[in-house]
Amino acid sequence: MLKQPARPEDSRSLVARAGVAGALGDGEAGEDAWIEVIQKMDAVYAELVENQVELEAKNAALEEAQALMASVFASMADVLAVCDRGNRIARVNRALEAVTGRHEASLGGEPFASLFVAENAAAVDDMLARAREDGALTDCELSLRDAAGAPSPFVMNCSARFDHKGRFAGVVVVGRPLGELRRAYKSLNAAHRELQEAQQHLIFSEKMAALGRLVAGVAHELNNPISFVFANMHALKKYGLRIRTYLEAMNDSVSGDALAALRKELKIDRILADIEPLLDGTLEGATRASEIVQDLRRFSANQAEAPEDFELLRVVQTAANWVVKIARSRQDVAIHVPEGLSVHAPRGAIHQILVNLIQNALDAMDGDPHPLIEIEATEDGGFVALRVRDHGPGIAPDGMQKLFEPFFTTKPVGKGLGLGLYLSFGLAQDFGGKLAAANHEGGGAVFTLTLPKGARHAA
Repeated sequence: MLKQPARPEDSRSLVARAGVAGALGDGEAGEDAWIEVIQKMDAVYAELVENQVELEAKNAALEEAQALMASVFASMADVLAVCDRGNRIARVNRALEAVTGRHEASLGGEPFASLFVAENAAAVDDMLARAREDGALTDCELSLRDAAGAPSPFVMNCSARFDHKGRFAGVVVVGRPLGELRRAYKSLNAAHRELQEAQQHLIFSEKMAALGRLVAGVAHELNNPISFVFANMHALKKYGLRIRTYLEAMNDSVSGDALAALRKELKIDRILADIEPLLDGTLEGATRASEIVQDLRRFSANQAEAPEDFELLRVVQTAANWVVKIARSRQDVAIHVPEGLSVHAPRGAIHQILVNLIQNALDAMDGDPHPLIEIEATEDGGFVALRVRDHGPGIAPDGMQKLFEPFFTTKPVGKGLGLGLYLSFGLAQDFGGKLAAANHEGGGAVFTLTLPKGARHAA
């Protein structure tokens, strides 16, 4: 600390001396000169006192900063070393002292490389040189020598430091035990796996919830081909009885005229002409029912589905039928998807995304007396852009940024969990697609699903 400067001689004694000097020689002129000198001396003294106060405040701030730095050094869990321009140790923290078993006083001035096992000497020199050239170097795996001389693996980060004139002054090295990082990575991986499992559960739950809403529409879809098959089978049963009667008559050797009359009465020729298209229709209805069941299995599956080439139009039609047929009011859906247009993606995932988008479009137009959904697909290079547009109020600006976040919804409580768009966005990303939203210039919202294009199917 600075000592208080010596106080100049008291001004009154100086005035007295000045008076004596004036009486002896110079009179009033001498007295004025002495008074001016005294005033200047008082001003200098005041300035010295002010400078001393300022210096003491700066010394206090410097001591506080030094104490803070010392406490930070002492409390750091990571090892830390400060080196000079010659890569000699200037400062270390307690963590490094604990690892090496040596105090800062004994380490000061030693080469920094001496802290490491001999096998790492070249790597340490290279780390310090590169930090000096590049300013910083991260994630260098090196082994410190512990108190017993055994290697202790650390991950080191090295940064250059500079003096107040911007000149290189040395380096600062910070290290963390490699075992701790590995434990952190292991914990992070476990958390990531748990998050993925939770996401899969959410996807499955959302599928089941959507399937519950679509049961009526799916039942209607199944009812049509099954009813067609039943009707055809009843017709085939009647035809079978007539053919059996005719064959029994032939076996009984009925005369030619009587057999011809029976053939005409039983309409055997008409039956023979009708059997083939009847069988074809029955097979088509059974195939359609089988396809609907397969769609249901894909939709409700809780396992990853491999991408495949498939025609987009049929999947769009199926998804639209499922959703629209359970609507409480009449819905118009205009589908403009070219026949034969194929995409390469998991069929079940595309089906679920379309169900979510079409359902959202219907919800957006709730209360509209003339709701209209437009679905169109266009080719763009190696991709297909599938757009689902509604004619509702559009997306509010404050909701656009949060649209694909989990649990974000504008629907009333009990009308939705806010997971449909979030899961659809994730499903699209999983197979290399993309889902985006915007407000259409003609009104309403438009969602664009970009899909990898598949091989062209015959129209």
